[in-house]
Amino acid sequence: MLARMTAQPEPGRRLAVLNESQARPAQTAAPETRTHVHEVREDLEAALFEVKRVIVGQDAMLERLMIALLAGGHVLLEGVPGLAKTLTVKTLAGVLGGEFTRVQFTPDLVPSDLVGTRIYRPDSGTFDVELGPVFGNFLLADEINRAPAKVQSALLEVMQEHQVTIGGVSHRVPEPFLVLATQNPIESEGTYPLPEAQTDRFLFKVLVGYPSPGEEAAVVGRSLGAGADVREVLSLDRLARHREAVETVIVDREVIGYAVALADATRNPAANGLAELEPLIEYGASPRGPIGLVHAGRALALLRGRGHVVPADIAAVAHDVLRHRIVLGYEALAEGVSSDDVLVRVLETVPAPQIDLARGDA
Repeated sequence: MLARMTAQPEPGRRLAVLNESQARPAQTAAPETRTHVHEVREDLEAALFEVKRVIVGQDAMLERLMIALLAGGHVLLEGVPGLAKTLTVKTLAGVLGGEFTRVQFTPDLVPSDLVGTRIYRPDSGTFDVELGPVFGNFLLADEINRAPAKVQSALLEVMQEHQVTIGGVSHRVPEPFLVLATQNPIESEGTYPLPEAQTDRFLFKVLVGYPSPGEEAAVVGRSLGAGADVREVLSLDRLARHREAVETVIVDREVIGYAVALADATRNPAANGLAELEPLIEYGASPRGPIGLVHAGRALALLRGRGHVVPADIAAVAHDVLRHRIVLGYEALAEGVSSDDVLVRVLETVPAPQIDLARGDA
């Protein structure tokens, strides 16, 4: 297995590969940066408040969508039908003034249904390009695991490259571009499960649960009246500036080391004091894991009004970033151990660094 074939790091040197000149940013944030951080927080809080006028509960999902928007990632949602996944994306598009598109994935879908195709015009003897539904700001790929592999690959290509090539000509998708893919965990007939190499391209895999009884009562009550009309409170241009602000958030060397240590613990559990996990994990998190942790942690710090990342930001997004990047072995499946159970032990064992906030902008 890959995780067991990886060379074990020398004690105390696991994080030494992080070059300080590459990993340590400037230690002090300028006053104008701190002001911008608070402006971003106010804008994002206003957008979330407007979305919550329509969506009851699902606070974790809404926060992850905002983080994905700021970090430039995509989200895979897993949950039973009826949990407001479609309504959430549609509402978010209205609040941000973006274009919402939705594709219901089915077994007979072909890639051209998704990305577009060339159509021959007999009257002119030429081909016209008809762009597909991926050309929107917010794309809901509903039940992505019901489409065959070639369609899934077509979607994942545009997710990675942010462009589609039709007839030898490349067409860029609009920015920001967020893909929210859903899959139903309670049905397996007629589905094409996403391979681990493809799910690895999603920044988050979010498990959407049922609302609480109080939240569900509010949902039922709202269904008796006319739906609320959302207003645009944050333009796409302003959101683009906020995404640039994410790049100014300070990430200390120790925080990067913590993200790498969490991923390394899934690959080499015995070397990190987690020998009991060795037979449960077949493949650990790929390098996209710590990259996703740091980028999501930056966006979360900005969303919470800070210009620096703390280890708690990394831990807060660890489950959503890493759960789909860990491949469990047969023994884990036989014992009913999930990737979340593994991550609980990893987060309990890997020590979080102590960050001197006096060096940041706190």
